[in-house]
Amino acid sequence: MATAANTCSFRCAFTKSFRLGAPRCLQISGLTAKDFRSFLSGLPAGNASLAVKGSPLRRRHGGEVAPGLSGGAAGAPLHAAGGRLPVPGGGRRQPVGDPQGALHRDRLAGVHAGGGGLRQRHPRLRAAAGRHRAAGVSMGPAGWAAWGGMGGNAARPVCARSYPAGFVYLFLGLYYATGRGADIRLAQHIFAGLYLLNLLLVFRIYCRTCKVPPYVFFFMCCASYRIHSIFVLRLFNDPVAMAILFLAINFFLEDRWSWGCLLFSLAVSVKMNVLLFAPGLLFLLLQRFGLLGCIPKLCICAVLQVALGLPFLLENPVGYLTRSFDLGRQFQFKWTVNWRFLPEEVFQHRAFHVGLLLAHLSGLVLFALHRWHSRSKESILSLLKDPVERKHPSPPLSVNKIVFILFSSNFLGICCSRSLHYQFYVWYFHTLPYLLWCTPTSKLAHMPKVLLLGVIELCWNTYPSTVCSSLSLHICHGLVLLQLWYGTALPPAPQPPQPSKKSDPLSRKAQ
Repeated sequence: MATAANTCSFRCAFTKSFRLGAPRCLQISGLTAKDFRSFLSGLPAGNASLAVKGSPLRRRHGGEVAPGLSGGAAGAPLHAAGGRLPVPGGGRRQPVGDPQGALHRDRLAGVHAGGGGLRQRHPRLRAAAGRHRAAGVSMGPAGWAAWGGMGGNAARPVCARSYPAGFVYLFLGLYYATGRGADIRLAQHIFAGLYLLNLLLVFRIYCRTCKVPPYVFFFMCCASYRIHSIFVLRLFNDPVAMAILFLAINFFLEDRWSWGCLLFSLAVSVKMNVLLFAPGLLFLLLQRFGLLGCIPKLCICAVLQVALGLPFLLENPVGYLTRSFDLGRQFQFKWTVNWRFLPEEVFQHRAFHVGLLLAHLSGLVLFALHRWHSRSKESILSLLKDPVERKHPSPPLSVNKIVFILFSSNFLGICCSRSLHYQFYVWYFHTLPYLLWCTPTSKLAHMPKVLLLGVIELCWNTYPSTVCSSLSLHICHGLVLLQLWYGTALPPAPQPPQPSKKSDPLSRKAQ
């Protein structure tokens, strides 16, 4: 039974990872609704059985089902834009040990239709999500603004969120590499390899900084159940984006800024959370090249985004930009990890969101003025000048300064985030050891820092989140911020010795 349950969870995780890919992939290839229905009609026998009595996807609402979506059974109403909108229904669960069952095949069909967008573990919901995505495909590329992912949005219709174009290409390639979503074990092996590659990139950064003691790496590798789940079991796009980002940071440390900016933009196209590193990267580019010198680097980032999103920008530019880079989306309160202690009304209130944004901007300004630029003899506005024209040439960017600015920029965004979901832990997990040990540490201070890592891990492993876990997470974040602020402050300048007011007895005799 345990093996069967694990097999089912692996399949559910795999199919959920493709929750948004194929709609855009089909849009790129120009498939019409008729082509898509023909594709579904050619699936192996058993997909239509989901519509029969007792199936998990039995539709109990009146209306007409789109041909090819559930074998022609009744249940789903027509969508106003011409597509068919399946409605999730009830029924018995599919046996977990049946790898060739109808529900499993329908989930794999939902993979090609971008299936899965709900963060729940329930297989029926994931299958229903795939059916919703299939209905969205029939609307064509023009339906970008009306259809998107099914995750984390409370104030909009059930399909209202999309991802940047890099996400689409990434999971389309994974879909075909795994035999159209059939080889789930291969997908897990690929993500396991990605996990090892991510560790290699992080270790290379830490070896260059020489700040973190070696025993901390054990906790980074072996002590996080949540991180292992995000990488190998859940197959999210978040770890892919972070692995590309750490590769970009390695290029920054090698003084290859153009390649680093290219990889940074590629990471943004997979997951938009990478933009939390952008303020720190902009500061580094200004200090290294000046205003005119950093413009070509920024153009590299912009050109890649345009190139990746060109097929969608040509069809529906407004829909692509507003959905793929949606900064104003609402999050569901039931999934929040960091704000569980607040009332839901406060959590969803716009004033609360504006306050967090102001706190984020204030933190960035304070760190930029007093921590990132504290050792310079000139004003921060001197960064706009060419490095050669500055009165006091800026010291060369050290490895620790690059890493500290990037990691602290991201951590400030994490602390002021409107909501943190469980897969967001990977956004800063591998940066926490450096943030804790980048400051001078006495022998007795090592154990409290390890304990702080353990409490943060415990908060993220608490499901569902509680008032206590959310408060503990904020306390831990506050302690990390305090030690970053006071631990990286410049020591006070030594005062020259003041001459004594009392005259020396020898000088009196001389007089």
